[in-house]
Amino acid sequence: MTNQKENDKRQSTRRDFLKTTTAATVGSTLAAHIPTLAGAHAAGNDEIRVGLIGCGGRGTGAIGNVLESAPGVKLIAMGDAFKDRLDESKANLSKKYSAKMDVPAERCFVGFDAYKKVIASDVNYIILATPPAFRPEHLTAAVMAGKNIFTEKPVAVDGAGIRQVLSLYEQAKTRGLAIAAGTQRRHQRGYIETLNRIKDGAIGDIVAARAYWNQGGLWNKPRQEGWSDMEWQLRNWLYFTWLSGDHIVEQHVHNLDVVNWAMGGHPVKAVGLGGRQSRTDAAYGHIFDHFAIDYEYENGVHMMSMCRQQQGCDNNVSEALVGTKGTSQVDKYLIKGSTSWKFSEKETNPYVQEHTDLIESIRAGKPINELKSVAESTMTAIMGRMSTYTGKMVTWEQALNSKDMLVPTKLEWGAMSIPAVPIPGKTPLV
Repeated sequence: MTNQKENDKRQSTRRDFLKTTTAATVGSTLAAHIPTLAGAHAAGNDEIRVGLIGCGGRGTGAIGNVLESAPGVKLIAMGDAFKDRLDESKANLSKKYSAKMDVPAERCFVGFDAYKKVIASDVNYIILATPPAFRPEHLTAAVMAGKNIFTEKPVAVDGAGIRQVLSLYEQAKTRGLAIAAGTQRRHQRGYIETLNRIKDGAIGDIVAARAYWNQGGLWNKPRQEGWSDMEWQLRNWLYFTWLSGDHIVEQHVHNLDVVNWAMGGHPVKAVGLGGRQSRTDAAYGHIFDHFAIDYEYENGVHMMSMCRQQQGCDNNVSEALVGTKGTSQVDKYLIKGSTSWKFSEKETNPYVQEHTDLIESIRAGKPINELKSVAESTMTAIMGRMSTYTGKMVTWEQALNSKDMLVPTKLEWGAMSIPAVPIPGKTPLV
């Protein structure tokens, strides 16, 4: 968590911005700055000109996905904080997709402001794949520029960021912009068919839910000579809450999103426990390695949520629902009850399909907008993290309106302190 002096400084700056980005104000504020861009909206078979912001593994993968998703798609601009990451991504993509790329040196941008230059290029389809800390700022810039957007999940790391994103959802609707999120299960045929049957009453009323993402550890990049604190943290962004939101937000959001989808809304409170037990070296920043959350929805239904990144333990990435007339192991597309069923049709690649669906909505003039659902699922994860870090029961209103602002207002290379590991019962609920 941030120290009080740093937090007060960040709050004073970001609070001024947030005052101007309520749903009522953001429309007039942003509309005054958004130009009418003839190239912003593709219609019919118009070319989709893609700009990538964030050239790591997920961003590179997303480019491969979008280039395979529909005809008339071309990558024309790339940006990243690090030149080596951009160069590596471009080289790897060129091996397979060179015919669908037109990315000269003058459209390759490096640094904290690279996103502005990508957005200012002649693109009409932005992919946001940087660490989650930057998502609200990058979404704001893309919406203000009138661009269609594919944003990776999660879309923020704190309540302030979510408030900003929810305002952008309303503005994007007003502007007719298309936005899809990297919650790819919502574009996966098996999930869609299973959830449709559940919503049609296949298991009756939902009375309980389970969501898990339990796995081993992930990658880590040893610190190199010459790296500043900021560079080291950015290159190991998973392990710093200000950058990733912790793994409950960065990773487990997928499973929480499925249950929210089934429930038709978000939980209203959470009680969590967790800690940092097996991954304690300073190389792993200050995040936890396990969480267990009891979420409660407005109708009294509880969801048991677990996520873990610990070596040598059983793995389990799944979602399950219990109803008054049956059960569903959603991740296996399985329903058991008076009428049992299992999805057996051919599955599509959801990482490609989410881009196909977004592009089709743009070309049909019927833009989809998934920003609210991904924002609420991200907020669900943040609420669970807040409860676990503090040892307190946290309500949706407390989490959403929290004054804790994790992201520095000024990003620059150099010294960057590491917050202390949270201690439940001692870390305050802000």
